Amino acid sequence: MRPETVEQYAKALKAGQKYYRTAMARGGYPYLPVLDELLDESSISARVELGIISIPLSLVTGTKSAGRTTALAGNFMPLLPADSEFACKWMLLCDAHLDDAGISDPIRCYEYMGRFYVQEGNKRVSVLKSYGAPLIAARVTRLIPEYNDEPAVQMYYEFMRFYSLSRLYGISFRHRGWYARLQAALGMDEDQVWSERDRRSFSAGYVRFIQAFEKVNVEKLEITPAEAMLIWLETFSFGEIKELPLPELIKKLGSIWPDIKAKTQEAIALSTQPEEKDKSLLAKLLSVGHSDHIDIAFIYGFDPRHSAWTRAHDHGRRYLEEKLGSRVSIKLYNAFDKDYYSAMEKAVQEGAKLIFATTPQMIGDCRKIAVEYPDVKVLNCSLSLPYAGVRMYYSRIYEGKFITGAIAGAMAKEDVIGYVSNYPIIGESASINAFALGVKLTNPRAKIKLRWSCVEPQPVRELIDSGITVISNRDATNSSNPHWALEWGTYRLQEDGSMLPLAVPCWNWGKLYEQIVLSIFNGSWANVPPSKAINYWWGMNSGVIDVQLSDTLPDGVRSLAEILKQGIIDGTVEPFYTRIVDQEGRVRNDSSRPLSPEEIMTMDWLCDNVEGSIPSFDQIVPRARDTVRLLGIYRDSIPPEKEEKQL
Repeated sequence: MRPETVEQYAKALKAGQKYYRTAMARGGYPYLPVLDELLDESSISARVELGIISIPLSLVTGTKSAGRTTALAGNFMPLLPADSEFACKWMLLCDAHLDDAGISDPIRCYEYMGRFYVQEGNKRVSVLKSYGAPLIAARVTRLIPEYNDEPAVQMYYEFMRFYSLSRLYGISFRHRGWYARLQAALGMDEDQVWSERDRRSFSAGYVRFIQAFEKVNVEKLEITPAEAMLIWLETFSFGEIKELPLPELIKKLGSIWPDIKAKTQEAIALSTQPEEKDKSLLAKLLSVGHSDHIDIAFIYGFDPRHSAWTRAHDHGRRYLEEKLGSRVSIKLYNAFDKDYYSAMEKAVQEGAKLIFATTPQMIGDCRKIAVEYPDVKVLNCSLSLPYAGVRMYYSRIYEGKFITGAIAGAMAKEDVIGYVSNYPIIGESASINAFALGVKLTNPRAKIKLRWSCVEPQPVRELIDSGITVISNRDATNSSNPHWALEWGTYRLQEDGSMLPLAVPCWNWGKLYEQIVLSIFNGSWANVPPSKAINYWWGMNSGVIDVQLSDTLPDGVRSLAEILKQGIIDGTVEPFYTRIVDQEGRVRNDSSRPLSPEEIMTMDWLCDNVEGSIPSFDQIVPRARDTVRLLGIYRDSIPPEKEEKQL
């Protein structure tokens, strides 16, 4: 034997013995997993011969049958002494590996659930693993489990579809739909088969990305390289992975690592009300020496003259200027051409240290700006987006809907009330259900006829034509809108065809903007772990939501509305702290507890007194699809949109 061969076996033996001792000390199994002992043959639905392919050695994790299991530790390193027959054969293979020809004979193995179990060639695997080789040639038989409800099995079926297109192993996701998202992110159609050039290009970049990933993932978190790369592709290109020097790639990956942690671990921290100034000692310490002035940029995606949504935010911007005066310098940046990045970059170059991006569609460019300018605080008007680098803000409009529902139930002459919803996005089901529970509070017999403005061209007209006289339309964007009764809010149709306004929930964005800026001044902004994705979801108790009541309301109904409003503000009234049954007859709350903010925000069901359903993605009009794709109740099941070709 060559001296280096003997030395290599000694190193491998030492690694195997260390694994064995560690496993035994922890009460674990020290040898290779045996597929025959793990697998119930009756659960296998098919066997598929994949032929001879190159497989990642990192995925070769066990042996097919028991055999001489005591010869190898669980990391495939040897356990038998150097003078054994096993060691002699191992070193002969090692000699072959060091020769020009190398180890060329493919091993024989079985693939089950993305892992490989060796039938012939355990020593070849052991030798190559000892040298850190990435791949090995193998003749593979795939064992396909019966499809069932287990998440791991469902994910494996998604992998098999991805493999049929890419012929690639080593791409591992733990979330449904992420294989399809990778295909789309790389610029491929849903069913596009990869060319050999595509495979080579991707593999070259993926190997470099794994190198950077291993350097950045110092905590050894349960995040796969593929998951991290998919999140990378939301902000940067695949070309940068191949072109950047490795130190630059590591640095850039590190800049979005908090986003990767937040999104893969679903670490969203909901802020449901402003933090009190004297509540945190750390906030007090952080506020010492902090600047009492800040330059702020508002980014508008629509013209306030034509967009009620942007007009509401502009009203909030003016409120902020009025309240904080010389403590803030505010500039507006219009991005009506959808070039949000250029508008934000210009804002930063002109001194902005705080950016409010007022529409959800800006989130991608918000993330780029946050990475490139880490000293700039960036917020996006969205909800339930798990990015640590950009904070989200929205409001609990459902609280106002609960009150208008109670008013509608009290004012309806018949037992059917119309409700027009906008888009099926996160939080919308909570608004519908809160309204329905408010109606049930004052009229237990009433049913809610649900219609969607993103599906029907004239939902209000359809409700009126069906004989309904009390209708809840869209929400007012701010309480100063003089025409809210004509197109917003809840109203009753009079006999002469006119609309009698009743009440309308409304946003007061200025209250939120003021509290956000004050949190920066007093230091509480920084009182959050950097890996947390912060979503501000504030309601009536912070002044962000209000309900405007019509002067035409009867005194008793007005008094009830005021009582409910004050109860929500002081916490004695919670709309979802009651018995709730959904349309399928399932009890969603037995009235023993309030629903958590997370349960409310992510509702994807409707109460039993609602007639109607949540529309599917293909039912909604094209103009609504970008928003629903980003924030939709069922966004994870929407087929991803193909990006530009990246390979």
